[in-house]
Amino acid sequence: MSADATQPRPMAEPHATADPHPGSDADGHAVPRPAHAVLSRRLPPVAELAVASVSLMLASGVYLAAHLPTPPPLTPAVVLCAVGAALSVSAVALLSRIRPFAWHTFFQVARWALVAYVAIAGLLVFVFIYDHTRGATLGVLIASLGVFALDVPLVIAFTVARYHRS
Repeated sequence: MSADATQPRPMAEPHATADPHPGSDADGHAVPRPAHAVLSRRLPPVAELAVASVSLMLASGVYLAAHLPTPPPLTPAVVLCAVGAALSVSAVALLSRIRPFAWHTFFQVARWALVAYVAIAGLLVFVFIYDHTRGATLGVLIASLGVFALDVPLVIAFTVARYHRS
């Protein structure tokens, strides 16, 4: 064994030579670089409004479910549902005004997320019907689940599309 084999290899200075492979380290491994243009872009509070709406929908559903099997007072649940729906409409209106935006990516993600959340909402509606929930209570629960099933895919798709590099 030679004396050189026992000596540690000197580390290369990162600034000593020009990087032949930008975006990689000395061993050739990919190093992610922040996309400053994507991260610093100011967008309207679409996700925040949709998450607030989801919170109101969940509060409405929990309120109604906590009163079952007796008929609950519907006013608080209807108010929560209406305010949540208004926040959702506001989020969609703000989203529709964003230019430029990765709309293809948005719709691609939203489509599959919507399939999943409509299935989840459908299963929950089935559970409430199976438990003999009827009338206006079922109507408010279905409305809450409908807004929920639209809000979550909106948040997912918006978050993916906002950070998509074109």
